[in-house]
Amino acid sequence: MAEHLENVANKLDKDAVRQMLEDITNARRIFVMGAGRSGLIGRAFAMRLMHLGLTSHVVGEATTPAVSKEDVVIAISGSGQTRSIANLGRVTKEIGARLVTITFNKESTLGEMSDTVIVLPGRTKNDVGGYDERHMRGEFTYLTPLGTSFETSSNVFLDAVVAELIFITGASEEDLKSRHTNIE
Repeated sequence: MAEHLENVANKLDKDAVRQMLEDITNARRIFVMGAGRSGLIGRAFAMRLMHLGLTSHVVGEATTPAVSKEDVVIAISGSGQTRSIANLGRVTKEIGARLVTITFNKESTLGEMSDTVIVLPGRTKNDVGGYDERHMRGEFTYLTPLGTSFETSSNVFLDAVVAELIFITGASEEDLKSRHTNIE
C-alpha cells in the first residue's frame, strides 16, 4: 500500500491540484459528497475544513443548506459513475457551482462534467476479474480488496490538501484545536 501511495503521489496532475486548492480558497462554502466508504472519507475531509475555519458541509446531512453559485462541491467517487453522486453532480452544474471530482476514472460521468478532476490511479471495486482470474492471467497485484486502495489514496490525498491549506491560510495547530469539538 505504501508503494501504491507513492505511485499515486508521483502521478498526480499538479495543475489540477492547484486548481482544486484555488476552487476551495475562492469558494464561499465547500460541500463534500460521496457514497459508502468514499462518503466517510468526505466527512473526514469536511471536518478538517471546518477545523481550518472554512465553511464546509456534507451533502445529505439534515443541516446542509442549499448550494449556490459561489460554492464548490467536491465529489469523491472511485468509478465516477456512482448514480446518486453523478446525479448530484448534474444538479451542482445546473446551479452553477464549481464541481471538483476525485476519481480513478477521468472519462467517467462525473469526470466529464467536472470543472476540476483529480485522478488517483489504482484498483477500484469495479475492476474486471476477481483474484483467481487475474492470477491465472499472470497479473499479480497486491492491492487491497474492492475500492480500498482508492479510498485510502483519497484519504491521504485529502489530508495532504488540508496540510497545504494550513500553509496557504497561515493557520496554526492551535487554530485547528480551537475549533475541534469539545462535547464528545
